[in-house]
Amino acid sequence: MKKLSQLAIPYMIWAALMILLPMILIALYAFTTQGNSIVSFSFTLAHFKKFFTDPDFLLVLWRSISIAIKTTIICVLLGYPIAYFIARSSDRLRNILVLVITLPMWINMLVRTYAWIGLLSDGGIIQTILKWTGLYHGQLLYSEGAVLLGMVYNFIPFMILQINTALCKMDKSLLEASADLGANKIQTFIKVTFPLSLSGVVSGIALVFLPAVSSFFIPKLLGGGQYFLIGNVIENQFITVGEWNFGSAISLIIAAIMMVCMYAIRKIDERNSGGSQKL
Repeated sequence: MKKLSQLAIPYMIWAALMILLPMILIALYAFTTQGNSIVSFSFTLAHFKKFFTDPDFLLVLWRSISIAIKTTIICVLLGYPIAYFIARSSDRLRNILVLVITLPMWINMLVRTYAWIGLLSDGGIIQTILKWTGLYHGQLLYSEGAVLLGMVYNFIPFMILQINTALCKMDKSLLEASADLGANKIQTFIKVTFPLSLSGVVSGIALVFLPAVSSFFIPKLLGGGQYFLIGNVIENQFITVGEWNFGSAISLIIAAIMMVCMYAIRKIDERNSGGSQKL
């Protein structure tokens, strides 16, 4: 036990330097006046007041939460059938499909997002196909739809893998018992499969919603600077405007929202786990 605790010391030092110290600095900047001086600073709540009293910032916050919710819903609706198909496949095919899902994740997310600029731009492959079929003739790039597409594309693998893991870990004898009791496939799915896979759905929601609500480079690239989310506001405060104190305050607000969401997701997961055990 003592040896294990000693092995954890490097990780604790790394966590303190890379996680704890930056959070302390962000909190210090958020609750102090402009000037960035650690020696002479004064406590203030003006940065938080500025955020919550400005309709423009609240609109951006709502837009960020809204697109994160849309992204999460689409990822669930698309990811669950894909994960279900993978889980029901043979071992060899399952491994191939999981590799196909994870293969794009080997490439940097920024590079993958850049690729969508060429696909969605005027004269790109997607726009050309849509024009030929007569389905759409407008601009695809630099719109909410482009940002939403980029979000779903980048985050849906997390949803699929989490749901697939939950489905693969499910006790197959429960499905056989359901069939023996006279339930058809639809009834078995509703009463057995879906409740037992909810833990994977909840985990997938956490892995999609939390990064989506704070994403900044996807709306920056695919939105062309015309579709601002809260992540872009924070980036703008630190890099362009230079108001580190206000940017830190917004970061703390988003961190608080994320912690509340994580707590709620954890409670839902615990409740579903209890329900699954009763099954």
